[in-house]
Order: sequence, then structure tokens, then C-alpha cells
Amino acid sequence: MPLLPSLEHETGPTPDAAVIWLHGLGADGHDFAPIVPQLHLPPKPGIRFIFPHAPAIPVTVNGGYVMPAWYDIYEMDIDRTVDSDQLLASATAVEKLIERELERGIASSRIILAGFSQGGAVAYQAGLSSTRPLAGLLAMSTYFATSDSITLAEANSSIPIEIHHGKFDPVVPEHLGKTAEQFLVAKGYSVNYRSYPMEHNVCPEQIADISSWIRNILL
Repeated sequence: MPLLPSLEHETGPTPDAAVIWLHGLGADGHDFAPIVPQLHLPPKPGIRFIFPHAPAIPVTVNGGYVMPAWYDIYEMDIDRTVDSDQLLASATAVEKLIERELERGIASSRIILAGFSQGGAVAYQAGLSSTRPLAGLLAMSTYFATSDSITLAEANSSIPIEIHHGKFDPVVPEHLGKTAEQFLVAKGYSVNYRSYPMEHNVCPEQIADISSWIRNILL
């Protein structure tokens, strides 16, 4: 499997940590790259931010229109019927990015997975099924699409999980974010849940919270 094409931004020389950040449906790696300077992270230790681009595929709920997507969505119902095989393939592609960071000298325990919306669903699957211990998981405005089928890896049973959601999200209703939190807490994970007065997007208060969370884990 070829590596996903990605944008990269390093906060300082010789980074010893990485954040792999997955965009949402119809976007690409450029979507969240501008957030890095807004995090105001110090130059040392350096952090490599990786923003991969999802492949362009037909998306059923959008009339089969071809767009960047981590997986197809069949129905916009409460359970969000998705193409699980494509989602798993995307999670495998993320695992390949983790492997490349290991080859570049970054320990898995210094790698954070982050994802927004569709990207968050892939991050849940990739992070919680990974047999390599990761530094953290950030799930934004998303849902746990594979909670009924995932094989949870012992290596990440103690991974810090940060869930963010907009109170007025019309795309991924907040109850789906809370359902993910409830599932994870029941499984014994350490979860911090934050909600914001926003729709399906990010806000300045949230960016500040993300910065603090990354600092607590990596700096």
C-alpha cells in the first residue's frame, strides 16, 4: 500500500514527536494545516504535524459525487451507515504513516492521532486497534463508526482520549460524540469530553484547549 500523500509542518528542528491529523469529508490536508501556528507551540521539542489527503471516491449520500473521503457513507441516519471496509483500509493507511514515523526516529509513544468528522472515525479505529502504544487520540466533531466491530488493542488501553464536539452540530449530532464517550468510559478508557457553542467546525476556544492538551502530552 503506497503512503498517503500529505502536507507536513514542523514546529522546530529535529522533531521528536508527531501529530497525524485527518480531515473531514470533502476537505483535504490543507484544511487544518493553518491551525498549527495558532497552537503557539514552542520550537523545542519539535513536533512534526502530518496532514494526509484522503483519496477521491464517490460518496453515496452526496449523489455519488467524487470527493476526498476516507470511506463512503450510505445513509445519513442516526447510526450513520458507512462502508466499513473502506474505513478499515483508511485506518491501515494511517498505520503506514505511523510506521514511517517510526522509521524516521519518532517513538510511537510520541505520536498523537487526531481527526475531524470522518477523519475522527478513522482515528478511533486506527488508534484504538493499534498494537503500538500511542501518545494520545483527539476526536473532533465525530462518532465511533466501528465501535461494534473493533478489536481494542491492549497497547492503547491507557491512551489519553480527548473528545470535542459542537453543541449545535447539524452534520454529526452531539449525541453521537457523547455515545462514543460513554462506550469508551465503559471500556475503561480515560476520556476528557468538551463541548463548544459551535456547529460542525472548530472555534478559538477549542484551538486553545487543543494546544494545552498537546503541551500536556508531548512537551
